[in-house]
Amino acid sequence: MFQSKRIEKSEQISGPQGPYAREVVLNDTTLRDGEQAPGVAFTVAEKVEIARALSKAGVTELEAGTPAMGAEEIGAIRSIVEAGLPLTPIAWCRMRREDVDAAIASGVTMVNLSVPVSDTQIEIKLRGDRSRVLEQTKSVVAYARGKGLDVAVGGEDSSRAHPDFLIEVMAAARGAGARRFRVADTLSVLDPFSAFDLVAKLRAETDMELEIHCHDDLGLATANTLAGIKAGATHASVTVIGLGERAGNAPLEEVAMAAMQLYKYRTGVVLTELQNVAALVSAAARRPIPLNKSIVGDHVFTHESGIHVDGLLKDQRSYEAFDPRILGRAHRIVIGKHSGSAAVTAALDGLSLPASSEELSQIVAFVRVHALNHKEPVSGEQLTSIWRNVREQSASRGL
Repeated sequence: MFQSKRIEKSEQISGPQGPYAREVVLNDTTLRDGEQAPGVAFTVAEKVEIARALSKAGVTELEAGTPAMGAEEIGAIRSIVEAGLPLTPIAWCRMRREDVDAAIASGVTMVNLSVPVSDTQIEIKLRGDRSRVLEQTKSVVAYARGKGLDVAVGGEDSSRAHPDFLIEVMAAARGAGARRFRVADTLSVLDPFSAFDLVAKLRAETDMELEIHCHDDLGLATANTLAGIKAGATHASVTVIGLGERAGNAPLEEVAMAAMQLYKYRTGVVLTELQNVAALVSAAARRPIPLNKSIVGDHVFTHESGIHVDGLLKDQRSYEAFDPRILGRAHRIVIGKHSGSAAVTAALDGLSLPASSEELSQIVAFVRVHALNHKEPVSGEQLTSIWRNVREQSASRGL
């Protein structure tokens, strides 16, 4: 089974986009945290298909599910393992030996053992204190390692925990053989500045792999994830189209693209595959992708505004921060209420429809009325009809 690469903080990598600052591993948890979104349920076949699509997209780690749910979930995870994909399937477990045993039955080679680390959750969920967390972590991590599993320890509610206690938990986990610690913003209480500070503090105290796991209740999951990476996180949890509990998680497509575009971090993600993965997950989850969804939405590279279109027709760099071809896409110009003469002229040229300057002005006016009445872009067929009407009026006036 393929094992994910351990990342050194100072690693320098060269690639097709030039020298990379460093490598970051994106751990996709669509099949675990993503499926925990209300009403979402993937069949075994869908899970395997999504895993294949993620593998094709260059993802090297994925959380395949929660074995403690029972035999059906164990079987689904095993199906992913047996697919022999070039990635590492990880089982999400509570910090319990019986969960580890269930993970072993699923055939995975790595587990994420989750334990509450905030005083609030420790009291409510464990009915114990910090010492119980440390004892449980040492015992269960050692048990999992003794069974031959790679171990990541997930600090549930890390963002509300005391940083000094997080350092104690990391030390206990590392001492028992864990290779990674997940910093989880379970309740979405971080902002990019506090996320950076927290991860930087932990990074200064350990040489373990650090994973940042953010939820999107405040719309900050991507920003917080990037801040965590900049502070020294070697791994980041993501889900396709941000699927997940409540408001969801940091979207794979956003983190992968922003990491490359803004910081030249190498994630290994094949950017041209993101659209296909998003469409697959959207269909399986029955969650439509919003038209304006960043990176994978239909309208991301669609332009209507006259000022923007005029600039794009001269040089696409004027209103596109990056070339859509990076994502295997192309920009599109639509005709609507905000279209100017440059956009309408280009559209008419594309339809081989000539127009005088006076006719053009009338066509633009009719386009705006049509767009306002119908509240949608003007199609080529509709534009042709408008052009024909204007031409007929011009002919009747002898123009």
